[in-house]
Amino acid sequence: MEDVQLGKYLTLKDFCTCTHTYHQYADKINPFPQNLAATIQAIKDLNNFIIEPVIDCFGKDRFQLTYGFCSADLKKYLQKKDPITGIKNGRIAPELDQHMAYEVKKNGKYYCERLGAACDFLIRDLPSNDLVEWIISQKLPFDSLYFYGEDRPIHISYGPQHKGDIWTFTAGGTPTKKGIEDWVKAITARG
Repeated sequence: MEDVQLGKYLTLKDFCTCTHTYHQYADKINPFPQNLAATIQAIKDLNNFIIEPVIDCFGKDRFQLTYGFCSADLKKYLQKKDPITGIKNGRIAPELDQHMAYEVKKNGKYYCERLGAACDFLIRDLPSNDLVEWIISQKLPFDSLYFYGEDRPIHISYGPQHKGDIWTFTAGGTPTKKGIEDWVKAITARG
């Protein structure tokens, strides 16, 4: 399964094993999807419509995937605190962020009802605000985009809603559109 090619550049293994948390607990985590057909197709769509145009422009050697698919096992470890630092391994919102794609809970409901798929990445030697401006100028059909700062990866999703919704965050982690009004206006204008 890990050899599944998602598109021209990435494999399922690339997409499922890129996080620091996975590498820290690899012997305890099954990083792969369980709802195979639907989740893999969603990740392939994300690759086709978002990731591949980015890599085509900026190059595979500059592209760094920092967070791709989140399995139920990875979710458990992201929610735990590091035993040494006492800091949570990750900030996640599986009901909103689309990293779990079409994965299903034991009760039969999707972890994220928004469906689609998401990833976080950066382009080496390119400020993330320039990356966001390029994505907007190319009219890539994203669902949600989170901008965390010019020297941090962006979060982007592709899903059935195609909302073109963009957010940044306050120092306290609260979502806001303050400071990104030009981007919001550009997305609204593109219709």
